[in-house]
Amino acid sequence: MSHIVEIKTEMRDSLAISTACRRLALKEPVQGIAQLFSESVTGLLVELPGWCYPVVIDTTSGTVRYDNYGGRWGEQRHLERLTQIYAVEKAKIEARRRGYTASERTLQDGSILVSIEVGN
Repeated sequence: MSHIVEIKTEMRDSLAISTACRRLALKEPVQGIAQLFSESVTGLLVELPGWCYPVVIDTTSGTVRYDNYGGRWGEQRHLERLTQIYAVEKAKIEARRRGYTASERTLQDGSILVSIEVGN
């Protein structure tokens, strides 16, 4: 039986964030304070390719704060890819935690199909 699921991603799992960063060949995220253009914010700092400021993830609330000046200081696609891979890794972590088998397949449009096998 197949089910379609829509997910609103909140980044709360630091292990899934770290795993996504490794998968995307990004530096390991670090807890800290970052000065974005107009304010200082605290959280897990992720450096994206070509971005002037890090992405700051508050794992307590799941919110992601960043300043890419409408794409002038960093391409939005890098954040979208991080979010996508985070969601995939989080789904796989939760499946394994429950004893299920998880696999993934990248589709032609760039989306990722995650399949979870509950049992035999």
